[in-house]
Amino acid sequence: MRAIVGIGNPGSLYKANRHNVGFQFLDFFAEQRSLAFKASKFDYYYSEDQLSGMPFVLIKPDTYVNLSGVAVLNCITNYKINVQDVLIVVDDINLATALIRIRKSGGDGGHNGLNSIIYHLNSNVFPRLRIGIGNDFKTGDLSNYVLSDFDKKELLKLNKSFDLSIQLIESFISNGFHKMINTYSRLVREENLNNKSD
Repeated sequence: MRAIVGIGNPGSLYKANRHNVGFQFLDFFAEQRSLAFKASKFDYYYSEDQLSGMPFVLIKPDTYVNLSGVAVLNCITNYKINVQDVLIVVDDINLATALIRIRKSGGDGGHNGLNSIIYHLNSNVFPRLRIGIGNDFKTGDLSNYVLSDFDKKELLKLNKSFDLSIQLIESFISNGFHKMINTYSRLVREENLNNKSD
């Protein structure tokens, strides 16, 4: 079993926010596979399926971003998953919009959701797929920026990144994180360069 956890805030008010790009990607991936999310008795919504014989679950916490670690810990405990089989999909202000960065460990980068996950797992060693949302905001305006919506041009770039990210997620599900990063690191670098030139 592998798990892909998108980070975001629940509710229609936040649906199109930059901070919700993790949710947006999971919705995109679920739609491609005709999957629907269901409520659980834990702090998340989930959708289960399998790929190449490997079962997987998509997880969307129903807590706010700064409590994401509660849902991740519940998921690991409920499904009895090794933390290396859990991939976190999260927004990143340190990357230009739609750029992708894959990491197997690291700090929270100032992201409250990652901070919560690190706290609840008592570890910063877990895979994450970071999707850039840009940082075009004035000092002190971070909160308003991440809670603002993407514009149409940004959404077009995101759709391209989502198409690539589906390949990454499918590789993660089928073969695990290390195979995914070895297979697709070159592809991600090329795609990021293309996005920069758009």
